[in-house]
Amino acid sequence: MTDTAHALGTSRTFWELVERRAALTPDRPVLLQEDRTLTFEELRSGAERAAAGLHGLGVRPGGVVAWQLPTRIETVLLAMALARLGAVQSPVIPFYRDREVSFALRESGAAHFAVPGVWRGFDHTAMARDIGAPGVFEAYDTLPAGDPSVLPPPPANGTDVRWIHWTSGTTSDPKGVLHTDRSLIAGGSCLAHALHLSADDIGSIAFPFAHIGGPDYLVMLLLYGFPAVLLEKFALPESLEDYRKHGVTVAGGSTAFYSMFLAEQRKRPQSRLIPSLRLLAGGGAPKPPEVHHAVVAEMGVRLTHGYGMTEVPMITMGSPDDTEENLATTEGRPPEGMEIRIVDGEVRLRGEAVCRGYLDAEQSARAFDEDGFLITGDLGHLTGSGHLVLTGRLKDVIIRKGENISAKEVEDLLHGHPDVGDVAVIGLPDAERGERVCAVVEQPEGAGELSLSAVTSYLRAEGLSVHKLPEQLEVVDALPRGETLRKVLKYKLRERYSGTVK
Repeated sequence: MTDTAHALGTSRTFWELVERRAALTPDRPVLLQEDRTLTFEELRSGAERAAAGLHGLGVRPGGVVAWQLPTRIETVLLAMALARLGAVQSPVIPFYRDREVSFALRESGAAHFAVPGVWRGFDHTAMARDIGAPGVFEAYDTLPAGDPSVLPPPPANGTDVRWIHWTSGTTSDPKGVLHTDRSLIAGGSCLAHALHLSADDIGSIAFPFAHIGGPDYLVMLLLYGFPAVLLEKFALPESLEDYRKHGVTVAGGSTAFYSMFLAEQRKRPQSRLIPSLRLLAGGGAPKPPEVHHAVVAEMGVRLTHGYGMTEVPMITMGSPDDTEENLATTEGRPPEGMEIRIVDGEVRLRGEAVCRGYLDAEQSARAFDEDGFLITGDLGHLTGSGHLVLTGRLKDVIIRKGENISAKEVEDLLHGHPDVGDVAVIGLPDAERGERVCAVVEQPEGAGELSLSAVTSYLRAEGLSVHKLPEQLEVVDALPRGETLRKVLKYKLRERYSGTVK
């Protein structure tokens, strides 16, 4: 990290960070979207005018404002306007609907709710009114605006809770995760430190800015003073035009994004998919080593992967100067200030980037151990060089006849099979064995027919123990995925196949 970036990383609040960057490089761009450009000074001044407009709507320091907006320049301006006011903001993923949105509004105690109107064919304003949302206002092309002279002083304390992010509810309601400005700045600093970026880079935000990765990435832009391309909708090959037009050097998001870029590259192997691209980076989902090696070999870029979660936006990150082996098989190393403790194979965390807990006090009490370490539920170990290797989730361990089987181990091996595009290995209830191993496969275009015997023969040739071999194979057109980082939703597969017997 440069001296300037390190100094900016000591900012107490988001707004202090915005002001310090605007003073350093006011005319440099920070956000690029289609034919629009926003500079660091325009981010500061535009957010301040929007803060005055929000003040006119009755938003005050400490007041809770929820927003459900797509990845747009206006969304970032609104988030920073709330940071200027010292309000508590609760971003909601744009794809959530009545049940999840009602829950988030009720649990957070939001007094205002910003929506995009009709977006991608869905009327968010009508939904907000139907569920009785408070203080509804639209914030898509325009934002509330006013005279900044009416504003109270900006917040000075960066350790108050000012962000409520939501875990993706799968088998239960989402959990409201409590963050401070300082915890998010610490998380973004970790990302920036690991990737070794410079003011000459051009990044990209192709995932919902409402995700915890949104403010995480914005911190990195503010620390280093480089811009990012915003994509309201990510789809390939359509989005490639934006990457090429703006000369993006750093892209990514999660493993699903890597695979989508790789699939497009394979359609034109003789030319670079994005000529300016030099680095793919991301996290949020497991990264099979085979995917890493394929991206590096076929796209001609570096690939660095990290480990983060809503509760801790950045825990470890691969660095471009890591060895190829570490980049392929680990999640990188933690930055200074992030403590990792392995207890009975489980990863536990303590540091400034760790959340303050949950809205639900009982959930918070269960989330931390007696030494203040966050209990993640992830399984892993640290190597001699300090790199973290994740081996699965406690809930993702299949127990067959009393033997523990790592779903990730089987998945990583199957990613090397030429007729497997993506795969999810799950445990299904079985009266005789407790659980049986089921592999659910999404095949690449042009793949041949896949049988269970072919899968097990391949895995045995790769050295997998017999007791870990799948006993059931399901081939699907597409694995069910979440809308944010495109993670596979295994609970849906368990629901679909729990009643089947093969």
